Amino acid sequence: MAERDNRRDGQRGGDRRDRAEETPEFADRLVAINRVSKTVKGGKRFGFAALVVVGDQRGRVGFGKGKAKEVPEAIRKATEQAKRSMVRVALRDGRTLHHDMEGRHGAGKVVMRTAVAGTGIIAGGPMRAVFEMVGIQDVVAKCIGSTNPYNMIRATFDGLKHETSPRSVAARRGKKVAEILRKPETEAVEA
Repeated sequence: MAERDNRRDGQRGGDRRDRAEETPEFADRLVAINRVSKTVKGGKRFGFAALVVVGDQRGRVGFGKGKAKEVPEAIRKATEQAKRSMVRVALRDGRTLHHDMEGRHGAGKVVMRTAVAGTGIIAGGPMRAVFEMVGIQDVVAKCIGSTNPYNMIRATFDGLKHETSPRSVAARRGKKVAEILRKPETEAVEA
């Protein structure tokens, strides 16, 4: 009991922080840091905004932004927010997307296409960070419109949220996965 009280005196919110440090399975990528200044009577006061993408590289990813007077504190806040806003993305063979898709946010639009093995990640900076944290190894992506990193990441997440796997489509339609994945040529031959 006394040990717990001492820990509480030394650091605020110790239980939550300890639990977060016990789960190091998440990798994080700093996408952008923005320095803003406020002019006051004595001079300028600087603040920092950080944009971070966090993922387990096995299909879960999230992004967050944090603002503070110091860069490390802004990054820490952004990382915590990213861990709270994780989404799951279905991957085909654990390496690429199931189908081509588009994502939009504001003036930003991104186009993401599946790719064969060995293609690699062909995408711009913020989108590349998202794909690496999800665990996608082969994808071709293009940003159309706004190149603002915040809008690009939100548009990428919009597209990834609309991705559907054959298993989820089969469950929704009450069919088997094999019926969903059947090629049109084989249906014409059977008829």
